[in-house]
Amino acid sequence: MLALDVRHLNKKYPNFQLKDVSFQLEQGYIMGFIGANGAGKTTTLKSILNMIRADSGEVRIMGKNIAEHELELKQEIGFAFGGTDFYTRSKLKTLTGVIKTFYANWDDAAYSGYLRRFKLDENKKVAELSTGMKVKYSVALALSHGAKVLILDEPTSGLDPVARDDLLDLFQELVMGGDISILFSTHITSDLEKCADYITYIANGRIIGSSDKEQFKESYRLLNGSESQLNQVKDRLISYKVNSFGFTGLIRAEDFDPSSGIQAVTPSLEEIMIYVAKKEEEHV
Repeated sequence: MLALDVRHLNKKYPNFQLKDVSFQLEQGYIMGFIGANGAGKTTTLKSILNMIRADSGEVRIMGKNIAEHELELKQEIGFAFGGTDFYTRSKLKTLTGVIKTFYANWDDAAYSGYLRRFKLDENKKVAELSTGMKVKYSVALALSHGAKVLILDEPTSGLDPVARDDLLDLFQELVMGGDISILFSTHITSDLEKCADYITYIANGRIIGSSDKEQFKESYRLLNGSESQLNQVKDRLISYKVNSFGFTGLIRAEDFDPSSGIQAVTPSLEEIMIYVAKKEEEHV
């Protein structure tokens, strides 16, 4: 069963638009949603949750249309957005007391467990929390009402490496049973290398790739060659950098001829992001 089925989303703003955004997430997996700042990640996530009304397109969560079953489905969805502003003078336990009333399956024991795991003090005011602690609080809320689909916008942002690692371990534990699915956006590619099963890449409001993580990386090649070799492939490269040894550039695997003699390796997610972003900058 598809946990998430996004079909042909379009949303136009004066200076930006989502263009025919489509991708699917199978139940029981983690999908990393990547792209440069301003590429459309948050707009897409908010459209999925019906927080922004798309101009056209359809979103199905657990087989049901979000526009038609919003209240019902939001009982099944946990979401956390980076930069969420809570009432800063309220204590966490006061806020939680209000938020839990919206969820039929709120689980106090699960919530208490996440507070302990994240070392959160319910008696602290929001204003006393660091950025990382606010993220952890958002995630604790998202995980405490039996949600089957987690949609998280930059959940590891602001966390130190140890806390990030703990959160990624938790994500992997959650999907292990096969019932929970996670879509999370991030610009920290090392997080995705560790825990994502699938990658969806958005650039300038368009999906440029959505597949199994290893398959996604294997669909590109990172080339290193001399200046004369650059002239052989320049018109097929996504983008490239010239250095004292020649050049380094990114190419789609289907556009590369292995018999050319140019050194080629499978790139990391970070390298793909860097060279695709460079292409976008060149076309601005």
